[in-house]
Amino acid sequence: MEYLVKSGSPEKQRVGCVIVGIFDRRKPSTQAESLDEASGGLIASVMRRGDMDGKLGQTTLLHGLDHMFCDRILLVGCGKERDFNTRAYEKACRAAATELDSMGGVDAACYLTEQNVRGRDDFGWSVKQALLVFEDVFYRFEACKGSKYEPYTRKLSRLTFQVPRRSDLPAAERGVTEGVATANGVKFAKDLGNMPGNICTPSYLADQATALSERESAIKTTVMDEAQMQELGMGALLGVSQGSTQPAKFIVMEYMNGPKSDKPTALVGKGVTFDAGGISLKPGAAMDEMKYDMGGAASVFGAMQAAAEMGLAINLVGVIAATENLPDGNAFKPGDILTSLSGQTIEILNTDAEGRLALADALTWVEQNYDTDAVIDMATLTGAAVVALGHHAAALYGNNSPLRRALRDAGDETCDRAWPMPLWEDYQSDLESNFADMANVGGRAGGSITAACFLHRFARKLRWAHLDIAGVAWKSGKDKGATGRPVGLLSQYLINRAHGE
Repeated sequence: MEYLVKSGSPEKQRVGCVIVGIFDRRKPSTQAESLDEASGGLIASVMRRGDMDGKLGQTTLLHGLDHMFCDRILLVGCGKERDFNTRAYEKACRAAATELDSMGGVDAACYLTEQNVRGRDDFGWSVKQALLVFEDVFYRFEACKGSKYEPYTRKLSRLTFQVPRRSDLPAAERGVTEGVATANGVKFAKDLGNMPGNICTPSYLADQATALSERESAIKTTVMDEAQMQELGMGALLGVSQGSTQPAKFIVMEYMNGPKSDKPTALVGKGVTFDAGGISLKPGAAMDEMKYDMGGAASVFGAMQAAAEMGLAINLVGVIAATENLPDGNAFKPGDILTSLSGQTIEILNTDAEGRLALADALTWVEQNYDTDAVIDMATLTGAAVVALGHHAAALYGNNSPLRRALRDAGDETCDRAWPMPLWEDYQSDLESNFADMANVGGRAGGSITAACFLHRFARKLRWAHLDIAGVAWKSGKDKGATGRPVGLLSQYLINRAHGE
């Protein structure tokens, strides 16, 4: 898909479709009014007949336009004008993209990007967010379809985002640049997440990291095998992997494109490519979705690619602890005690609480090998995070208030939201063990919080944040599939950091 930006009147666009907004109570946008005048009152007549009343997400497609340069007009309901905020804007763009996805035209001009969005006065943001929504709607995963499957073909090949003035074009062009790179990172994460566990193994992730460094020369990749991890003393990560015939991999990607004096940001991802729960076996229903348990790793891949594609002037390290968690005669068991890379011992009370074990060694390794500015880990860690926040926001923890605020703000800016959760010392007592330095679980109550508290024991010396993405990394049901979150949040955070914000 080719994305362009332009400034011009809607009635003068020679394209397959012009997209304009209609507000609630049948109030046309300025752009719709221009088209209505040029068409001799066509839009007004459609609204009088009740075919479009401006309800948020409603769409009406107009054909047979005499004396018009465009072939079609797509009217998109934007809801109440005073309530046209970032969420309403996203929904309007999604409605437009869904309609456009099945349309026959090869090009379109979108005027939703000219609308005033409450709380936003940057057309670069409007263009970038619209692009991300369109790419999300246009996404298809077809890598595992059979030879008789006919790939989906979309006639639309060019989409132009409109802005009011020529002086707005530089910001809009920046929005396209950032939007395309972020969308490509999201797609990378989605593709990895949707790949089945028999293909997407720890070794597959390692190969993808090597391939990424070949595509993006600024990224340097190193992969450690189990023998190297054993020599280092990564007993927590290796304990998880010992029940699988697939060897664990420890993947490190470096993107050092900033001043040498700048400390790097480290992104650490949980890469459990399939999680059956180990000896503490999960229920069979929906266990297929445990291929998504490497969503944290996928988001590291996506954010690394996006940063490199944008050429951000930052120093960045991506670390992935990749393993499977399966039950067999060699699998670790409830009651076992593992010694982590940090030297702290962990009593295993539930083998299905494995992601935190892999991350514990990864966080310690980062602390031992880098002097970081910030360390952010991402993991589909707990069902408790889903209970607390549902599927709208990731759970955000951290030991540094400015870092937490920066991540929350980045999520708000990209509609990839995260919500701050407590990390009080009061919860640490839940992890006490009679036999080791700590237990790997703290009971059902506050499960997402005690999981974060567990990780904090391996990150106390770091400026650290943790994103529990269990509720947002994939969708179930009819729309089943990876979402690519939180690549949007991470990419915006890195953009802001590159700009000194």
